[in-house]
Amino acid sequence: MTAERLEGLTSWHADWSGLRVAVLGLGMTGFSVADTLTELGSSVLVVAAKASKEYSDLVPVIGARLELAPSGEIPDALVEHDPELVVASPGYHPDDALIAWAESRGIPVWGDVELAWRLRDKVVNPQTGRPADWIAVTGTNGKTTTVQLTASMLLAAGHRVAPCGNIGIPVLDAIRDPEGFDVLVVELSSYQLHSTSSMSPWASVVLNVADDHLDWHGSFEAYAAAKARVYTATQVACVYNKSDELTMRMVEEAEVVDGARAIGFGLGVPGPSDFGIVDGILCDRAFLEERRDSALEIATVEELALRGLGAPHTVADVLAAAALARSYGISVEAVRAALAGFSLDRHRIEHVVSAGGVTWVDDSKATNPHAAAASIKAYPSVVWVVGGLLKGVDIDPLVASSVASSGPDGTARVRAVVVIGVDRSEVLASIRRHAPELPLFEVDHEETEDVMTAAVALAAGAALPGDVVLLAPAAASMDQFADYADRGDRFAEAVRKHVGGTDGDHDALPEPPAAH
Repeated sequence: MTAERLEGLTSWHADWSGLRVAVLGLGMTGFSVADTLTELGSSVLVVAAKASKEYSDLVPVIGARLELAPSGEIPDALVEHDPELVVASPGYHPDDALIAWAESRGIPVWGDVELAWRLRDKVVNPQTGRPADWIAVTGTNGKTTTVQLTASMLLAAGHRVAPCGNIGIPVLDAIRDPEGFDVLVVELSSYQLHSTSSMSPWASVVLNVADDHLDWHGSFEAYAAAKARVYTATQVACVYNKSDELTMRMVEEAEVVDGARAIGFGLGVPGPSDFGIVDGILCDRAFLEERRDSALEIATVEELALRGLGAPHTVADVLAAAALARSYGISVEAVRAALAGFSLDRHRIEHVVSAGGVTWVDDSKATNPHAAAASIKAYPSVVWVVGGLLKGVDIDPLVASSVASSGPDGTARVRAVVVIGVDRSEVLASIRRHAPELPLFEVDHEETEDVMTAAVALAAGAALPGDVVLLAPAAASMDQFADYADRGDRFAEAVRKHVGGTDGDHDALPEPPAAH
């Protein structure tokens, strides 16, 4: 009977009352799940290994119960609750003891995105009578930038829009907003997609796929399969990266709504259903009647560079976002207007300071090798600050390709490397293997407060005029820092102290090689 009941729970207005639910985790996502379900009248037990005082105090206020239990332990309270449904926060691995316990008993395990999709009709658009459409964005690198760009374009066209999901605003909070939205631009991690089965977005994109989160998924194949789920049941446009063959195959193999189109994006000349670049001009050849022999001009690479958006991987994000927005009927004029006022998030190829001919750049958000590779290729001569929590990813291919890469003048792009992180052995061994003559420095300080001071001092000693000292760790931050923002802030603070707390000679940020 439980399975039949859950199958019918596809609306906010269905009968969720009395449903016994176990919510795993009590961070921002877990609390939003518990808050939503108690509002619907479900019987909610929250199980967490740890919780902030704020959330712990709020759980009984919203009408739920909290059971704190060590990781790997099945608490008696959970067994006694006898849940009919488990909703797990993204941090719970598929092989977690609590997930295994639920699956061994045939209890369905959802994520917050699956729940939100089923409940999306709480608020409907008064003009259309429909809930907000979803535009779904995933990928190894560039998700947040693409979500923000897409949302900005939709906003410039006059739509009520909310960027949400993995970007920081839980999607359950967005669907419960009493004002409602026309469209949600939802950033989705592979964790969230792993436990999502019902979603049917208006448009979707996998920006790129490279090794990441293998400690969570267990293999690259499982990670890629989770990403590919974003295309399932897409209604209008499956946007894919023409330079990433895997994303093309994902679209080809996806079960989509009849009539959904495949829309490619890339830095080359676009085909008749693509977004691309012709003579330095970003073009749309997908959403116009005469796409066989003409294109619509979006912006120039030069214009994007003046706004700090000229790095090739950022230009690719702009093209992907434009494709998503145009699929929703947004005019090219609105796309242009959004780009004119857009700036990148902090810690994403963020210019810290220029002094003595050396430019310091914070790309702390480059938490995986794919992101770091894109960042390195954006500059002609780099002193690279790298290292952290590798999450089971093999960093060797990144090191091999980066130290072999040449700048525009034919010399080595990476001039020196400064390695940070609690466990530096893999990074150090890889660099010594592939570039034994490359200047290599190791930060062996254990105290968080000392790490960036030492790293900046070593990088400054290696840098020459014309170099970019680039923090692109290719790893997560939690081994030594609170998060990637904390890591980036500490880097920037150490840089400013090193150059005297000023912007030095205010050298211009080196212009990345043109995307064309």
